[in-house]
Amino acid sequence: MADNWQNNSTQAASESATQAKPIDQGLRTYMSKVYNYMSVGLLLTAAAAYVGAASGIYAQLAQTPLIYVLMFAPLGMVLWLSTRVHKMSASRAKTMFFVYAALMGLSLSYVLLMFTGVSVVRTFLVTAASFGALSLYGYTTKRDLSGMGSFLFMGLVGIIIASVVNIFMQSSVMHLTISVLGVLIFAGLTAYDTQDIKRIYYAGDTRDVAEKKAVMGALRLYLDFVNMFLFLLQFMGNRD
Repeated sequence: MADNWQNNSTQAASESATQAKPIDQGLRTYMSKVYNYMSVGLLLTAAAAYVGAASGIYAQLAQTPLIYVLMFAPLGMVLWLSTRVHKMSASRAKTMFFVYAALMGLSLSYVLLMFTGVSVVRTFLVTAASFGALSLYGYTTKRDLSGMGSFLFMGLVGIIIASVVNIFMQSSVMHLTISVLGVLIFAGLTAYDTQDIKRIYYAGDTRDVAEKKAVMGALRLYLDFVNMFLFLLQFMGNRD
């Protein structure tokens, strides 16, 4: 009887492991797409920023009211994409994400005009290393990070409001405080978003739904990376 119980337990464990393999493989494929799409988005952003700065397009637009359109267009597009993605096909969602990344790059051309190339590259490498470590933590940790979500969101709203206020106050102390908090908040969001992106994976999703989830996951991590980079640049960047 003991042998039967042991055999049944072994069989059950074997069946459980067999069922887990497709899920694990599907999750790895899904997360690989998320990181691949994010990486392509960052490459497009870097290329667009270089073209905008080197060609003089950004400098020319800066002399006209169109610069405000360029500044706020990425914000409008990311809000539109976030609210409309469920009605798009997966291929269109992916295309819109890449268009957004290129538009964001053009709006960030000022970074290459304001800071030295060496300091921009150095800050990018530090951001990449930090992002990689934090995202890996979010992916592998057994700790539930969901409780951080509301806290980080409130912090994000706070630094946005403080940034707007400081446009008028021009306080160097507030600017430093905002930069420090910005780095910490987006560091936390990187780990939180990675775990949440992993959590919403479902093996039973259709291919179209899984692709759109991967695109939106890439968008979330892309924004974490870009914002962490910009806040770190306030400390590490050397101005021309």
